[in-house]
Amino acid sequence: MNRKITSFTIALSALMLSGLASCRKAPTNTSTSGLATIVCDASFENIMNQEIDVFEYTSKGKADIIPYYVSEKACIDSLLDLKTKTIVIPRDLTQKEKDYLESQKKHPRSNMIAVDAIALIVNNDNPIEILSISEIRDILTGKVTKWSELEPTKLGDIQVVFDDEGSSTVKYMRDSIMKGEPFAQNVYAQNSISEVFDQVQMRKGAIGIIGVSWISADMRTRDMSRDERIKSLQEQDTTVADFNPAVKVLKVRRDDQLRAYKPYQAYIYDGTYPLFRSMYMITTGVNGSLSHGFYSFVTGTIGQKIIQRTGILPARVQPRMVYLE
Repeated sequence: MNRKITSFTIALSALMLSGLASCRKAPTNTSTSGLATIVCDASFENIMNQEIDVFEYTSKGKADIIPYYVSEKACIDSLLDLKTKTIVIPRDLTQKEKDYLESQKKHPRSNMIAVDAIALIVNNDNPIEILSISEIRDILTGKVTKWSELEPTKLGDIQVVFDDEGSSTVKYMRDSIMKGEPFAQNVYAQNSISEVFDQVQMRKGAIGIIGVSWISADMRTRDMSRDERIKSLQEQDTTVADFNPAVKVLKVRRDDQLRAYKPYQAYIYDGTYPLFRSMYMITTGVNGSLSHGFYSFVTGTIGQKIIQRTGILPARVQPRMVYLE
């Protein structure tokens, strides 16, 4: 099921829900039943879809979480405008934002739920294996425009591909890597993560920049039924994540280090993989509401293990990890 919802369908959903409410009694809202919305940074769509799937399944059809996947700014605006009670973004609220919500008689709760990594993907025919932070900066700012400037190769121009010009991934690279310099002319934004994959697979000179959960998965749960996957979440186990073989995942090194690393959980955990950011879940839902119930689920043991299985690092369930290289 594709849970991606555009701004058009947000408005359409609101009309449909208001119409339904006028025709029948609204469902009872408890911590495990009723109807609630969540507005999530689009780069975390893959993760949140899995959280919602398990939560709704365990509620036996009594809970309905409607997600909207938008930019970080749109998430914040939705919370401050009181259009939703729960958001997921790559930062915590500022004190000014918290104070504003308190002035509206809303009491926000915030938890870091994961540490996400930014992955660099290229075509499998690209001979490049490693990039340093300074080389990434030079590519993004246009100081390096051809692959041959990095390594002897017949590949031509470099095309940088992001999922969306307003995405938090773009913001992370601009704020953390580029030191205030503008993006080069060869940096492009697509409309979705799938389009980033398409471009990298079609163009030998393309490099895609995405969240690592889109390319990693627990190898042992791929062929499990939903019942088997949910049962396995109760077990104490080892994370064995692998990357999508359709693309090549580059190693990244800090400028002052000789060794480079891929964004495996072990290297996110010990900080040796340098491109990472925190992921926060924030809610103004009161105790006993579905919004708060879903918040408690994601920040609890099962919700954290779901995050663990997506290949990024959960904030509270530290897995026993296998080093694949």
